[in-house]
Amino acid sequence: MALTVRDRAAPASPLREHRGRYRRILRFAAWHLATTWWFELFLPRVGLGRISARTRSRRMRNFARRFHDLAIDLGGLMIKVGQFLSSRLDVLPPEITKELEGLQDEVPAVAFPRIAALAAQELGAPVAQVFATVDESAIAAASLGQAHRARLNPFDAEDTGLHAVVVKVQRPGIDAIVDVDLAALRKVAGWLSHVRLVSRRADMPALVEEFAQISRLEIDYLHEAVNAERFAADFAGDPRVAVPEVVWERTTRRVLTLEDVTAIKITDAPALRAAGIDPASVAPVFASIMFDQLFTNGFFHADPHPGNIFVTPVSAGAGEPGWKLTFIDFGMMGEVTASTRSGLRKLLFAAAARDGKGLVAAINDVGVLMPSADSAGLERAMSQLFARFGGMGFAELREVDPREFRDFAVEFGDVVRSLPFQLPENFLLIIRAMSLTSGVCSALDERFNLWDSVEPYAAQLLRNERGNVVQDVARQAFDAAATAFRLPGRLDALAGRLEEGSLEVAVPRLERQAARLERAARRSGSALVFGALLVAGAIVRVDDLVFGSVLMAASVVPLLHALWAGRRSR
Repeated sequence: MALTVRDRAAPASPLREHRGRYRRILRFAAWHLATTWWFELFLPRVGLGRISARTRSRRMRNFARRFHDLAIDLGGLMIKVGQFLSSRLDVLPPEITKELEGLQDEVPAVAFPRIAALAAQELGAPVAQVFATVDESAIAAASLGQAHRARLNPFDAEDTGLHAVVVKVQRPGIDAIVDVDLAALRKVAGWLSHVRLVSRRADMPALVEEFAQISRLEIDYLHEAVNAERFAADFAGDPRVAVPEVVWERTTRRVLTLEDVTAIKITDAPALRAAGIDPASVAPVFASIMFDQLFTNGFFHADPHPGNIFVTPVSAGAGEPGWKLTFIDFGMMGEVTASTRSGLRKLLFAAAARDGKGLVAAINDVGVLMPSADSAGLERAMSQLFARFGGMGFAELREVDPREFRDFAVEFGDVVRSLPFQLPENFLLIIRAMSLTSGVCSALDERFNLWDSVEPYAAQLLRNERGNVVQDVARQAFDAAATAFRLPGRLDALAGRLEEGSLEVAVPRLERQAARLERAARRSGSALVFGALLVAGAIVRVDDLVFGSVLMAASVVPLLHALWAGRRSR
């Protein structure tokens, strides 16, 4: 009996408590996966690809619209998933990314009494005792937490030198919601891992685990506080950048108290002009600071949307602009390893030089393309991209004939989506950071040309790295000498194998094409048998209902073989 009482008293697991939420996510995913399989895989196999192509754009838009509604209704990680999908211009069609690009944390704020109760539990005392005042109206409400303005009590103010602060508090129960959402996403990733069309291009379970790690860190406010201090240390002494100070005495895993640095939102052009700041002058500075994070420091803000960056007017010194950029919200940060940063620099140099082939080589060095990728098509597409659109700003792109831009975008997108990508660690965050950077700069100055910022920055990096040229030349000379030393032995072994007749030459691409032809021949034969049985059954059925029905039913067997022949041999 005591055991039964304990069982009843035990808290329900997050999955059991939010079972309806879990099932709703899976139902949504299952329905749209089944619909995609039917239209994109089954119908083309039976010769009805035109139906699929004719309805594709409308289906994509409907999916994105329904996901948008689901994310807003559920909140939690679903909004983060939508934001991630909206940034994947390299993989997803524009019908989806465009519909989701405006998806932000469009969730209502939690009632203040619930927020105050959680904060009191974390801080060990009612918020009225911990702070001198707290504004009950949230200044920002997100899917994982919300923020309120407050003033420190006199003791803390004297100790820290701060008065006005922002208190960021997690949404009550968000831990359980994150657990449920991740469980559902892992289930969906498992389904996708059995779809060859997806699995040969992306490791979905691995992507979900990276997303899970990012999400876990984002709801740990102690981790965010450490990130803020590290970011501040990276830009210490740089007059262009400011970071709010952390009030550690009033910070826990679920409550974060920071200096109130609220100023002019970076994309608020009227307010910038009212303060005597030209919005167009802010764009290149912001781009340069983001480049510094990605290509020099290796520690970068992965969520630089307009709500997380302020322009703060300051007293202008000699050669200073009279304002600085203040970054907030360090929950989503990325770190670039030294080797990846080196590859990114090569990518930057190639982009600055409008070198399509060099850009693809740099992408390979970074490890984005799988070794099996045939990159010749991508090299041609990148060269055409630079030749036609490389020197244009956002406003100039808008003046291009929409038909030309649409045709090129379709062709370029098809090339990119046909290649097998793999994303190194943190690369999702790099893509997100650069996408948001480009969007903010274009909002500040519609004629902003990213190349104008890339070229001088790349030139400066190149000058800084000239000291490594001697080492690189020496290393290449050593590698060449080692290759020359091994060459006689390798030639002798090759000659021996030629004499023995044991030399084998592997041509993987030719072998794959032969295998595809063989499978196509088998499927064609089965399709012919299927058609013959079906037509014969239809004719015979007029005179002999039973025998004709049997023939028509038997035609299902070669049909199934035509659809699935060769799958196991792949």
